[in-house]
Amino acid sequence: MRSEIIAIAAAIAIAASTIAPAIGQGITARSAMESIARQPDAAKDIRSTLIVALALMEALTIYGLLIAFMLVSKI
Repeated sequence: MRSEIIAIAAAIAIAASTIAPAIGQGITARSAMESIARQPDAAKDIRSTLIVALALMEALTIYGLLIAFMLVSKI
């Protein structure tokens, strides 16, 4: 019984840590494209800020993967 609960917790950790940053990355990319379309001169600054923001969001996914690995190692 305990191993099933741990497996479900690992699956939820992966799902939550993948879905939320994916939605955030989509919204961020859309906003960056709109900003570049409005002000093409600021494209370089917007692009660099976008890359940093996407990297931080991707780190959330990696943390979720790490938690899932830690949970699965307890099975």
